[in-house]
Amino acid sequence: MRRFRIGSAFGIPIQLDLTFLLVLPLFAWIIGTQIAQTAGLLNSSLGTGLDPALLTGGSLVWALGTVAAVGLFTGVVLHELGHSLVAIRYGFPIDSITLWLFGGVAQLTEMPEDWKQELAIAVAGPIVSIVLGVVSYGVFLVLPGTQSTAVESARFVFAYLAVMNVALAAFNMLPGFPMDGGRVLRALLARTRPYARATQIAAEVGKVFAILLGLFGLFVAGNIFLAGLAFFIYIGAAGEARETTMRADLEGVQVRDVMTPADRVTTVTPEVSVRELVETMFRERHTGYPVEVDGEVVGLVTLEDARAVRDVERDAYTVRDVMTTELVTVGPELDVMDALNELQDNSVGRLVVTDEDGAFRGLLTRSDVMTALSILRSSDEGAVRASRLRAEQ
Repeated sequence: MRRFRIGSAFGIPIQLDLTFLLVLPLFAWIIGTQIAQTAGLLNSSLGTGLDPALLTGGSLVWALGTVAAVGLFTGVVLHELGHSLVAIRYGFPIDSITLWLFGGVAQLTEMPEDWKQELAIAVAGPIVSIVLGVVSYGVFLVLPGTQSTAVESARFVFAYLAVMNVALAAFNMLPGFPMDGGRVLRALLARTRPYARATQIAAEVGKVFAILLGLFGLFVAGNIFLAGLAFFIYIGAAGEARETTMRADLEGVQVRDVMTPADRVTTVTPEVSVRELVETMFRERHTGYPVEVDGEVVGLVTLEDARAVRDVERDAYTVRDVMTTELVTVGPELDVMDALNELQDNSVGRLVVTDEDGAFRGLLTRSDVMTALSILRSSDEGAVRASRLRAEQ
């Protein structure tokens, strides 16, 4: 979904996902329609002494719902800032904090594999939420109990935020990896286990938690929001476990180990017609070629580029007309997992490998990485490292 930057904090961009623009008014409406019931719950659980009659007049309920919803999501941002600032302290930059359908997420460039660091980062968010809850309750206690609608409204909002911030901390500490509690579980498991194995165990626990949460949301609470959250927890756990396992399997493997070397890569010139290009692709069963001029790669042309030209015009158009000149290049010494992230981040199917002088060294595709991964996983030794791959080439 499209995202909008709304500001920054401590140099970290704060973004809104389009889905957040749907959930914020929904939360405001839900809170607004349940002001009297919520006040009653706060009275019975915390002894707040709120007067529902002063909170439910006219359009006040919608104003309270909006203010409480904005306050709640402000707490979510601060929760994520707690994670982010501790991560930055340990040297892990934060790409952004994004508010979306199910709350907020801090995008770390990479996850720490030191269990102490991950534990500190994971608990930082819930600690911030608890502090916010305590501060909100403190403000509530300071406000006098009067017959003033404005004061009673403020007391309601701060009492509500006190409870919800503590509830946010408690919910996040449940072992639903990759939620905070799941990351705490992985950190504790990683004390005595390899990081990849700790991730797999935490992910399996997270999947079970997600299934139970989904069943509870659908058949007990009748809450589709909980069921949707459970779905994203499940796929998040599976995705992170898969990536961590891949990173462990590919540890020490560099781009040079799995790329197709330059002397085995077919290149084309800009003057080749699109029809000739398509025939070459059919003959060699490849869908992307570097475009070379005087030994220098000046572009990349793919099957998608050729398809953009109608069949009757393919003799008139050349590779120069359709090729991409904005190349995504990597060095041969880059770790394969980092190269795979480059493929994903740039939404491309192949990377041009060049050395420090810009000389063309080879081509790396997703298929190259997946083939290398399959070979590593089928090895009798369980892990074939880069030196062995170099020796075989």
